[in-house]
Amino acid sequence: METRSKVFRGGFAEIRKREVGSSRPRSFAHRIAGSEAIVKRICLYGKLDGHEGCVNAVEFNSTGDLLVSGSDDRQVIFWNWTDKIKKFSYPSGHLDNIFQTCIMPFTDDRKLVTSGGDGQVRLGQVLENGRVDTKRLGKHRGHVYKLAIEPGSPHIFYSCGEDGFLQHFDLRSHSATKIFCCSSFTENTQPHNSIRLNAIVIDPRNPNYFAIGGSDAYARVYDIRNYQRDASSSSDRPVNIFCPRHLIKTENVHITGLAYSNTSELLVSYNDELVYLFQKNMGMGPNHRSIPPENLQKLDQPQVYTGHRNSQTVKGVSFFGPNDEYVLSGSDCGHIFIWKKKGGKLVRLLIGNRHIVNHLEPHPHMPVLATSGIEKNIKLWAPTSKDSLPLPDNVEQIMEANRQGREDHSRITLTPDVIMHVLRLQRRQTLAYIERRYTRADLGSDEEDEGEAYVLEFSDGDAYSEENFTGNSRECNIS
Repeated sequence: METRSKVFRGGFAEIRKREVGSSRPRSFAHRIAGSEAIVKRICLYGKLDGHEGCVNAVEFNSTGDLLVSGSDDRQVIFWNWTDKIKKFSYPSGHLDNIFQTCIMPFTDDRKLVTSGGDGQVRLGQVLENGRVDTKRLGKHRGHVYKLAIEPGSPHIFYSCGEDGFLQHFDLRSHSATKIFCCSSFTENTQPHNSIRLNAIVIDPRNPNYFAIGGSDAYARVYDIRNYQRDASSSSDRPVNIFCPRHLIKTENVHITGLAYSNTSELLVSYNDELVYLFQKNMGMGPNHRSIPPENLQKLDQPQVYTGHRNSQTVKGVSFFGPNDEYVLSGSDCGHIFIWKKKGGKLVRLLIGNRHIVNHLEPHPHMPVLATSGIEKNIKLWAPTSKDSLPLPDNVEQIMEANRQGREDHSRITLTPDVIMHVLRLQRRQTLAYIERRYTRADLGSDEEDEGEAYVLEFSDGDAYSEENFTGNSRECNIS
């Protein structure tokens, strides 16, 4: 009670300063938006219905008045999110699930790039007559989960794929160039010993630096100035490597999400592990294998965020608040976890989905959040509650169940080939089950059903083609 009173007194003090003119408007808005009192009032603001498949990607435009989404149905939808209405949609041209949608800056929201499970990177351009022209800009082998826009550029962006390649795109030339292939740190010298990449982010404070993560425990940071636009003459040369000490040399975890703060802190989310926040001085340099074990033990350890579970899908991770005061993650249990960045205290636990929450997108200027997962809608969250909402009574049971699930999974040691074989056999049965659930006449409320156990689909990296595409756009594929 005393802590809550301090929070309210701090909020009211800021309001008083604003009224008497001793606080600048922008400073006032930032402080209030980042206060714990505001975060504890966040609740469901509304839903956006319109997709016919799982929604894998949501993004606000730079001004925050527009939301764009991509789905398993291969449609891109533009939303007026405040009024909860669809402005327009268009078929992306992808042959498989859309995993990323990015509005190019300074294009009047008329150019949008997408990536998907078919390995394609595509451009959609909104014309004056309202039609949308689409074209393929490039291709990877395997899924392409993430794109990264060069800050402030209406032309340049990057993609990373399960084939291990980083590609550079410039819309002025409509061409794609392979920069390098991310190599494994293992002693295996066989060809094609690359890392399947799931995430790429650019440091907003220094856009020359970007981080990538994938099918091992290491988040690699690179300086783009070190590379020519030709992968044949470029080698994989990170300038820094980040990894929690206890995960070094482990083979049963991989990175699913990355995020940079405005002060170049690197947030890393691991599959069936936890979320970690690295400061710049916590890196191991360009070659961690050359560091003596006793020196590794001296490295400062990252802040850790616990309680969620990230096992069955490729989940993102994000900062929240005007000064990145909070850390966000979805969970297999269907909840949204909001932690204080400093100290890792859990401050909110929201019921975000009946099953799994994958993606969380903070509004660029307001304490508003858009989320999506294994459902066909987007949920909007805002501080509209009149009361400060506490953690649920069963928070300890939820966190303990997630912890137990992680530990039970870590005891299973199967080779990748065996895992992929089992998952391929189960995939058709699982997707048929999900389709039956989502086509019921009455689905009920989002909170009615307990979360089901779903399997994670691993891509074998095979190239996708129009000839071998037989997918159903209405299926909610878990991948």
